[in-house]
Amino acid sequence: MSLIRSSRTLFTLARALPFMVLLAVLGIELSPAHFLYTGPLLSPAPALAAVTMGPAGTGSVAIMAGVLSTVTATQNHAWGTPQVYSNLLALLVVSVASLATSTARVHREKELETVRRIAQVSQDVVLRPVPARLEGVRAAGVYLAAEEGARIGGDLYEVLATPFGIRIIVGDVRGKGLPAVRSAAAVLGAFREAADYEPELPDTVTRCEAALRRELTRTQSHGETPEPSRDPAEEFVTVVIAQITGAPVVELVSRGHPPPLLLRRGETTSLETASPLPPLGLEEFLSSPPVPVERYPFEHGDRLLLYTDGVLEARDPARNFFDLPTHLAQLHDLAPQALLDRLRASLLHHTKGRLADDAAMIIVERDTHHSSAQAPP
Repeated sequence: MSLIRSSRTLFTLARALPFMVLLAVLGIELSPAHFLYTGPLLSPAPALAAVTMGPAGTGSVAIMAGVLSTVTATQNHAWGTPQVYSNLLALLVVSVASLATSTARVHREKELETVRRIAQVSQDVVLRPVPARLEGVRAAGVYLAAEEGARIGGDLYEVLATPFGIRIIVGDVRGKGLPAVRSAAAVLGAFREAADYEPELPDTVTRCEAALRRELTRTQSHGETPEPSRDPAEEFVTVVIAQITGAPVVELVSRGHPPPLLLRRGETTSLETASPLPPLGLEEFLSSPPVPVERYPFEHGDRLLLYTDGVLEARDPARNFFDLPTHLAQLHDLAPQALLDRLRASLLHHTKGRLADDAAMIIVERDTHHSSAQAPP
């Protein structure tokens, strides 16, 4: 907040600077020091105005500078001298250039605002807000993009109420930029479709994997890969998919993703998979058909945190990793959204606001018995 206030103060000062120059010139002309020639001080005024003002404001400053220059030349009986005409010509040239600069700047700012609105819409489509409450659970989510100015990146998440229970996906696309966003959108689109129609979690994962492979194939066939030296075999996505039904368990399928953390009465447990599987996109490394879904106790009051490796691998200036389990345990008594807000603040404090990778977190809490969305037989 202090940084925002400082920026606003600097902007206000910059906006007032052209008028301060004009007032300084006027003050000199009305003072005993009026013998000083102030013409050269007026030329920079329109240029200063163009930095923070639009064409109308810049033009107004230019007109005031011209009027003031004319008045001072008349008062000093300087008409007819080469210096007056050279200063007026300089003021004219600077004013025209400043008007052009101001017009171009305003146009670019409008385009940038349009891009920002489109980015916001894109974020809402790719990464929709996590519903605060679904039947049987409370949930919250947070996303931090590592790329400066970005709203979305290579991490993905979704929480859905389906006929088979609450289904959650959290994933991490290798790489950054637009290709990562495309891969994330492909996996999320497949998950949203399959989650409502595939009774078994492994089949949902298979649909996501097929969508990713199609996206990568189309990108390569269209010659859109931004890094020609990059091995297509290195294009992959790690994901973990969870399902919560009326039974006091959580079902998990992990494809190369960091294990979720179970928070129970202030203690955290890492839900390590018994049979690690490769990420999506690397199915050729599957030595055998995927193992059945893994199940872990998930009772009333338990919380499950799913996250990406951008959280675990976040480092401070001394290269120390962020201790997620410890921070999570310290915040066990907070509501889900408040807990994630505190985790987000702690993560940014740990890294001094400089994330090396995108970071996403989803937390779900079982708050009542889920009676209407039972596990399929």
